[in-house]
Amino acid sequence: MNRNRRFTLLLLALLFLTHNVLQAQDLDNPGNYMSAVSKARGDMDTKYMQYISYAAHGRRARKVEKLRQEVLDNIDQSRYKTTDLPYYKGDNSLRQAAIDYIKMCYIIFSEDYKKIVNMEELAEQSVDEMQAYLLLQDAINQKLQEAWSNLDKATNGFAAKYNVILSKDESPLGAKMQAADHLDKYTNTVFLVFFKCNWEDNQLVKAMNDKKTGDMEQARNALSGYAVEGLKTLDTIKPYEGDAGLVAACRRALLFYQKAADKDVPKLTDFYVKQEEFDKLQKAFDAKGSSRTKDDVNAYNKAVNDINTSAKGFNQTNQQLNNDRTQTLNDWNDTEKRFTDEHMPHYH
Repeated sequence: MNRNRRFTLLLLALLFLTHNVLQAQDLDNPGNYMSAVSKARGDMDTKYMQYISYAAHGRRARKVEKLRQEVLDNIDQSRYKTTDLPYYKGDNSLRQAAIDYIKMCYIIFSEDYKKIVNMEELAEQSVDEMQAYLLLQDAINQKLQEAWSNLDKATNGFAAKYNVILSKDESPLGAKMQAADHLDKYTNTVFLVFFKCNWEDNQLVKAMNDKKTGDMEQARNALSGYAVEGLKTLDTIKPYEGDAGLVAACRRALLFYQKAADKDVPKLTDFYVKQEEFDKLQKAFDAKGSSRTKDDVNAYNKAVNDINTSAKGFNQTNQQLNNDRTQTLNDWNDTEKRFTDEHMPHYH
């Protein structure tokens, strides 16, 4: 073997050995060992908080599906790095707790959040589906918090055992997760109140477009009931960190839905009833042909004038209702975005 090459290989071997010895010496210090366990997670925690934040801002997990895959890649890398760490003087408690935490995060982001993505479109189809969707979100947040809590408990236990003093800023992620969970619970509670009325209003519009007066009346009654129930619920919800904006926007929306159901929609339904009666009259009038009497003609002309007047009133009421609906939805969407942006900062 070439002497220079042999010397180089020997030098590299010595450097590698020295690095391992230094690393082993560093990890003999409990504080350094704890830092190594934390550092092995790399950007994993930051990345998944970024995912949670982005999904919360848009209320759409599907839009950040690529980011979920990045989270999974980060979790995989963290698992390998953590598994490569040695025991601390025969003590595997902190290392194993970190591995358990990482494994749970992988399950949550590979399975649970995948369910969230799959349920999103289905959730819009009924109140029950939306409630199930929001409950799943809450359950996932709880699992994530419990996983972090178990790791945090193991970290504190390890520190106490080996006399390591932890600073108050040692675990900023825990505080962020709790804040995100608190905000999710609050916004989901208010959102469900809004969604019930909004969904029923959509059913009402559909029935109206189909000119099904029976379905319109059923939807109208349900909308009125949801509005009354929702307003009572909002009375029990306190401002979030002094911010009452979301509740106020929801209240404005419910007052619109209540007015629509109790005052505006009956006028629209009344027109459809009158139109059905006019259609029957016109059919009978046309069937008489040349046998129509003067009274028949007068009655028909009066009916035409009445239906035209009713149609004018219908168009005015319907146009105003649509304008108010658009304004209400814009108000709600703008307020919800502002509220989320203010209380759930973006993580980069």
